[in-house]
Amino acid sequence: MAPVFLAIAAGALLAFAFAPYALYPLAFISLAVLFYLTRGVTPRRAALLGWCYGVGMFGHGVWWIQVSIHQFGLPLYSFSVTTTALFALFLALYPAIAMYVACRLTLANSLSRTLLAMPLLWVMVEWIRGWFLSGFPWLELGYSQTDSWLAGFAPVFGALGISMAAAVVAGALVVAITGDRRGKITSALCLALICVAGNLLRGHEWTKPTGQTLSVALVQGAIPQTVKWQAQYRAATFELYRALSEAHWGKSVIIWPETAIPAFPEEVQDELAALTARAITTKTTLLAGVPTGDRRAGPYYNSVMLLDGTGQHYDKHHLVPFGEYLPLDHWVRPVLNFLAIPMSDFAPGKDKQAALVSGDAGYGITICYEDAYASEVIKALPQANILVNVSDDAWFGDSIAPHQHLQITRMRALEAGRAFLRATNTGISAVIDHHGRVTARSPQFKEFVLTGVAELRTGATPFVRFKNYPVLVFIALGLALARVNTRQRVNLN
Repeated sequence: MAPVFLAIAAGALLAFAFAPYALYPLAFISLAVLFYLTRGVTPRRAALLGWCYGVGMFGHGVWWIQVSIHQFGLPLYSFSVTTTALFALFLALYPAIAMYVACRLTLANSLSRTLLAMPLLWVMVEWIRGWFLSGFPWLELGYSQTDSWLAGFAPVFGALGISMAAAVVAGALVVAITGDRRGKITSALCLALICVAGNLLRGHEWTKPTGQTLSVALVQGAIPQTVKWQAQYRAATFELYRALSEAHWGKSVIIWPETAIPAFPEEVQDELAALTARAITTKTTLLAGVPTGDRRAGPYYNSVMLLDGTGQHYDKHHLVPFGEYLPLDHWVRPVLNFLAIPMSDFAPGKDKQAALVSGDAGYGITICYEDAYASEVIKALPQANILVNVSDDAWFGDSIAPHQHLQITRMRALEAGRAFLRATNTGISAVIDHHGRVTARSPQFKEFVLTGVAELRTGATPFVRFKNYPVLVFIALGLALARVNTRQRVNLN
């Protein structure tokens, strides 16, 4: 039983590698423990240990889902805790599958298992987890490395490539401790190569400045989620955002967060007309989160409008299951009518939408957790010369979720070689430069206007051009090599 409990503890340890703790070396140590435990066991035993590791990992790392379920679903801890636990138990199947397949493909205690099969299959199941059943890319290993030397790989291979490098480091640590002379030399070479390459890449500029900067104001209204959608608070909400924005007209851009305007445009025509006129007069770009479409007949969308009279808007494409839409709506909705989530049947916007253009700036927009998907962010590139995410992390209260979300946004800035502006309802709002560094951030749960300067940049990083394909090819080749090496050893024996 000791290995089982050790696997659970190692998985729980992994969450400390991510924000807000940001102890990134723990990612290597934690995963190295799992690889060590599964080196010499049967595939079935490896699957059990991988599943236990996943239970600790997701049980600690995404417990914040319980907050949303409890506050906006059925307010019983027995229900919210059980539902969150079942979700974590399901997600734990991913590392279980990775460890099972690694042990099926390779011989116990072999270099092929520890340095190739286990790291590469870990990354493969991360990739699958990022899109299967709409995807849940939270706690991808690469996100923990935004401040490490591995961050240099982001513009070239993306977060998935960093996950691969980090997983290989974990495998190399195991081999360095347990391997023979040949293994120790191989692991040392792997560690040296990854370290040198990461540091060299980190100093490279993949995109170019246009020579223009934007003065920005990110307006954080801190409207409680419990009153946000109530009609009697609509006028007060508008007045709050107008008042917070008043001193910032004349700046290059003002951004209001996701659904900051809790009404459809036809319901607030006069207010939107006044805002548009003020934006045009002051030559300020105003981006505001607002639902659009037909509330009664449908479809309607979670959108960001550019209030400059041109009618430009972005409609959220990647919706949150059970939050913004119900999968298999006809059958599921009668069962989940207790969910008190406003506007929970949005329609998805078009898959490919152009950047919103205002003056010399092209804004690549994402809404809420869309920026957790690199594939969503890079759709507007290279046309967009700055990135914007509007969000409302109030759903998850004072938990680790907003900090994890900010770290993911930083990774998207690194991958794209673009500054990223993040405007949220309750925080954390942030101005992030093209190296993924936070240059300004807001406090949480306070009315606040975050100001800063962001640089416009042009060009495309290798990751924007080639996406995850190089990593997937490397995984395929690496696993093929591990399998061939295993067969050769079997034949020799």
